[in-house]
Amino acid sequence: MDLIIKDLTQRYTTKRYDASKRVSAEDLGVLLEAIRLSPSSINAQPWRFIVIESDEAKQRFNKTFAQKFQFNQKHVFEGSHIILFAHNPAYTREDYARVVDQGIEDGRTQPEEREAAFAGFVFAEMNTNEQGDTSTWTRAQTYLAFGNALHTLARLNIDSTALEGIDSELISEEFSEELQGHVCSVALVIGYRRLDDYNALLPKSRLKPEDMIVKL
Repeated sequence: MDLIIKDLTQRYTTKRYDASKRVSAEDLGVLLEAIRLSPSSINAQPWRFIVIESDEAKQRFNKTFAQKFQFNQKHVFEGSHIILFAHNPAYTREDYARVVDQGIEDGRTQPEEREAAFAGFVFAEMNTNEQGDTSTWTRAQTYLAFGNALHTLARLNIDSTALEGIDSELISEEFSEELQGHVCSVALVIGYRRLDDYNALLPKSRLKPEDMIVKL
């Protein structure tokens, strides 16, 4: 238990990355598998993750800062990798069918129980508006995977920076083929801090437990 608290105490939002250091393929694999195993409501998995690691892909991502949020642009080439966390804004029964069929393939659901397995989809329907928009619900599920990624990175001693300061519209245009209709509203930079990163030298600051935790 102490190791968990140590990991979370030592992690922080990295402000300056050492561009000469790269996250290993092995550690990246662990991170991506952890993200894949993240929980979601009704196991919907309404997401898509775009891993940006090549110079060409970074240049494409760099172009999406043309209009705003240039203060985050420095991370594009300094960080080792950037991961785009994207949600499905129009999650349908057909999308859930992929989950059900995967459950059958994995042995979680019996083939004869396939139709019954769709009972959980009612929760998705409850979170779909008249225009078929599910983004409020699916975006929230994506943040479950995002939080899981942050904790995994802390365990791996890899630094990270959450980027909500991104241009979702330009990202949708630039990475339309990869996103396949999904929408990216948050990205994650990973890599290793520079020794002169001022934020690493500051003490961790959080509200006291009694200000946020209520025991009944």
